[in-house]
Amino acid sequence: MICSTRRNQPNPLQRALRTLCVAALLAALVAGSGIAQELNDLLYDAVTARREGRYNEGVKLLDLAIKKEPANPTLYYVRATILELQSKFESALADLNETVVLTPETWEAYQSRGLVQFKLGNAKESVADFDRVIEMEPEAAPKHWQRGISCYYAGQFEEGRKQFELHQTVNSKDVENGVWHFLCVAKTQGVEKARAALIDISGDARVPMSQVYELFQGKVKPEAVFAAAEAASGSEGKKSNELFNAHLYVGLYYSALSDKANARKHITIAARDYPQKHYMWEVARVHAERLAGN
Repeated sequence: MICSTRRNQPNPLQRALRTLCVAALLAALVAGSGIAQELNDLLYDAVTARREGRYNEGVKLLDLAIKKEPANPTLYYVRATILELQSKFESALADLNETVVLTPETWEAYQSRGLVQFKLGNAKESVADFDRVIEMEPEAAPKHWQRGISCYYAGQFEEGRKQFELHQTVNSKDVENGVWHFLCVAKTQGVEKARAALIDISGDARVPMSQVYELFQGKVKPEAVFAAAEAASGSEGKKSNELFNAHLYVGLYYSALSDKANARKHITIAARDYPQKHYMWEVARVHAERLAGN
């Protein structure tokens, strides 16, 4: 989540959002929330359960709290974050819808809803929420790479191109940003012009990102990306993430070339065989589901 420190006096929901965002002390979540001590205790226990991975227990505690105070947006938001961790995205969306109704002035709620909308495959709705975030919090715009990805899947390729160019101003060493810019340009102008317009990236030390960049430059074949990922040393989890990135970005490369068979093959492998606990795995999953439906 994009965090903000601009407002000096955030409302209780903003305190909750920022606490979850930076993993601060749980006490900060409930402090000054304006609800009875019994509800504070329920909320505190629910967030403790969330932190410790006891998700079902956390949801039950929040169910009880919401019955006691159904107009408190913080309760819906925290329950949404737990449901999202359980991949119960429809239920999380319902809670975030309620949060937005109760606190329409809180941009963080739109940010969270935009992320969940994307995970549900609702790219256009995701862009709309992210646009609302930027309208309310303009300083978030350069950091908002998630919006660029949602634009790509919503077919808003020119908006995606602009978003990745803007993101480059605050994140200049990220090969992934250059790749997504390439993908947006390729959709409207073709692969050769996308390659000519490829953002200049250097300094991304992650494996196999240098090979991914060379692949989109046209300097190496996909085999070089896989070889780099296979050869890298590290923990099992690190290796899994490197192979995930290799298959995802090779799959996206084939997608840009309109090679549907190889795009489906590698993006499916990324999503199915190398599950990760980060947003890009959700991107791979959403893309694989789209390919499976075609």
